Amino acid sequence: MNGYFSQAGAFLISVAFGFYILLMMLRFLLQTVRADFYNPLSQFIVKLTSPVLRPVRRVIPGLGGIDVAALLVLLALQIIELLLISAMMGGSLHPAVLLVMAIGRLINMALYIFIIAIIIQAILSWVQPATYNPMTAILYHLTEPVLRPIRSILPVFSGIDLSPLVAIIALNLVLMAVPHLQTTLLRLFLG
Repeated sequence: MNGYFSQAGAFLISVAFGFYILLMMLRFLLQTVRADFYNPLSQFIVKLTSPVLRPVRRVIPGLGGIDVAALLVLLALQIIELLLISAMMGGSLHPAVLLVMAIGRLINMALYIFIIAIIIQAILSWVQPATYNPMTAILYHLTEPVLRPIRSILPVFSGIDLSPLVAIIALNLVLMAVPHLQTTLLRLFLG
């Protein structure tokens, strides 16, 4: 029975932290791509993340247009989540393992956000092309920096834009590389 409670606790920790980390990641990504701040979805994300982010921003300024405070909050939240889950399961993690795991999870989350956004945007372009709503505007702002370079190389064929397919393949290749990079970093840190 103890195994059930530790698994259930780890699951609840993962859900709670995962939701907030997702919101914070979306805020960071939307700021990075300069999405419309006044969009209702942007406002929702800002209102939920500001209480945690505002005090950190007072101490840690941005650097070259990058919200360093949001990155550090993301990293801290991910590390806390991993520590709590590890403690719930009765284990402990080496600090280097903890750091590499946290960074890997955040990179994976960012990549999955782009992949899912590209898929949703492609589906919406088939179902309701040229229809405006707050979600399509956010999706456009989020995916356009990824799709624009591909579109400049790969032209539209017979009215079909293949850039989402190429982007999803490229993002999946990067996803497959992340565990290998984590292993390499752990070998460097742990000798």
